[in-house]
Amino acid sequence: MGDLENTEKTDKIENTDKVDLLRREVKTYVLRIGRMTAAQEHAYNELAPSFCIPFENKKLNFVDIFGNTNPIVIEIGFGMGDATAKLAKAHPEINYIGIEVHRPGVGKLLGEIKRLELKNLYIIEYDALEVLNTMVGDNSVNGFHIFFPDPWPKKRHHKRRMIQRPRTNLLAQKLAPGGYLYFVTDWLEYAEFALEELNQTAHLKNKYNGFAEPQEWRMQTKFERKGLNADRQITELYFEKEE
Repeated sequence: MGDLENTEKTDKIENTDKVDLLRREVKTYVLRIGRMTAAQEHAYNELAPSFCIPFENKKLNFVDIFGNTNPIVIEIGFGMGDATAKLAKAHPEINYIGIEVHRPGVGKLLGEIKRLELKNLYIIEYDALEVLNTMVGDNSVNGFHIFFPDPWPKKRHHKRRMIQRPRTNLLAQKLAPGGYLYFVTDWLEYAEFALEELNQTAHLKNKYNGFAEPQEWRMQTKFERKGLNADRQITELYFEKEE
């Protein structure tokens, strides 16, 4: 009977663990361990109070943040932020919010915000899905940029991918009518997977017949250069919310 009781206890523990896993939202990222350079740490300590929006259980008021009613574009996972800063500099008529959990990247982008004297770019250092669920109002975002996210190539990790339902439903819910979702990857299988998921997302319509043409205004990122150097194909998707 002892072995039977132990087996039953083990089954109960395993079943409980499975339930707990279902209750918890699967993360789309893994926190990378990386030391901040002295410059990044200095920028973070000096500028985070001014340009990092703390996570709070309330909706963002974009007019209060930027002091205007310009269009809002949110970039999910900006990495080291070089391309993000260049884009914000080139388009002062657009307000940008970058969401990132990698602190060295946050520090690097804060340094660029100061160097380029940007007034139209703020950062949220938190889980993007929680930010969207909690802090971003429905129909309030004019564009989402998701450039070179982790492709999670192993099949057992596909559940971590950002671009898949029901996460794409949430993105569509936050987009304003006429707003866009722009996704770029150097992992062709992920692009094909994402295309299918977005095609099946209500209220989103593909601007192109399949993969998108490169948008002239998009800045090249560090990850894109790495992909090109490795001879990987750059693939783009551009979907718009129905008006």
